[in-house]
Order: sequence, then C-alpha cells, then structure tokens
Amino acid sequence: MGGLGSGRYGFGGRATVEDFRGLDVRRLRRAGAFAYPGLVMGWQWSRAGETISSIKMEARHNALRLFYRTRAWGEDWQDMDYLVHLDRTPCHLGGERLWFLCPARGCGRRVAKLYGGAVYACRSCHGLAYSSQNEDRHSRALRRAEAARVRLGWDTGEWGDRPKGMHAKTFERLARIVEDAEAAMDAETIRFLTRLQRR
Repeated sequence: MGGLGSGRYGFGGRATVEDFRGLDVRRLRRAGAFAYPGLVMGWQWSRAGETISSIKMEARHNALRLFYRTRAWGEDWQDMDYLVHLDRTPCHLGGERLWFLCPARGCGRRVAKLYGGAVYACRSCHGLAYSSQNEDRHSRALRRAEAARVRLGWDTGEWGDRPKGMHAKTFERLARIVEDAEAAMDAETIRFLTRLQRR
C-alpha cells in the first residue's frame, strides 16, 4: 500500500521526506531486487514490529515494475502498476551505480530515492523538504549542539572533559560547536521573549 495516505504531513511547514515511504535504489540492490529479470519480491515498512505499508516489485531489463494499492483520503482503493526505468553510471574505481529515473510525468530526473504518493516520484516532484528545513533557529541550534555532545560523550545539557583518545583540535572544534549553538539558542530565546513583551 503506497500513496499519500501511507505518509503523514509534518506540522508547521512543507511535508518532509521523513513523512513518506521511500524506495532507495541502493538498499534494493543490496537486497537483491535486481538480481535477474522476472524476479518478484515484496518490500514493506513497519513500525513497532507491525507492517504499516507494503509494495511488490518485479525486476525487468533496465526497469523495475511497481504494483501496489493506493487511495486518496476518503476515496476507493486504486491498483497501481507501472515501470520505473533505471539508469547506470560508471564508478571511478570500477563497477557502476544504479539510479531510478523519476516516473512522474515530465520529470525523468536521475535519483537514488523515490517517495510514495499516488505515484512513487522524486523529492522535487512531491515538493518535499528535509525535516531540518522546517526547523526554527532554536531547534536547529539544539540539534547541532546535541550532535556534537554525542560525539563528545556528554549528556544532554552537560559539559564535560575531553574524551580519552580524542585529538585536542577535534575536542576544541566540537566544544566550540556546542558553545556557539548554545549562544544561538540563548539569543533566539531572548528574541522570542522580546516579541512576546511587545504584544
């Protein structure tokens, strides 16, 4: 089951790639989806051990046939069955890289991932953002600080010493990221409170 009903829209901004079921040509290749023409396999998405969406695929010569059911909100289920053509580009160290050619009408863009909708299509055709693009300044700064803290082995909101074995320059760079991000969060909080006072 694909389609718009199989994803969810984010709040406070554009729908994001994380809200939609994605088909990644690299993951499918590793799973053997393109092993030989005529191979049929299923792919499913699950949450908390429960299947929430699924799709069937058939390998063709330079294409992948998708078949699934989809529906718009309140509409009847519709059977979908179409080909997604593939492209290959050489890698610098030998071998080749596989790509989807976006099947949306008028697109044909070479992409590694397609996202579920009435038709599986590229991020641009669905108008999807990355979740980080919907973040406000405070959330973005918090994410930067916490990512640096994870690398430093520090707990949330805490400061600590340089981890054993970490180069001093790496430590200084990560600690500076935490410091700058916290300063940005403080500045954003002050701006928010100032706006509230002016109302």
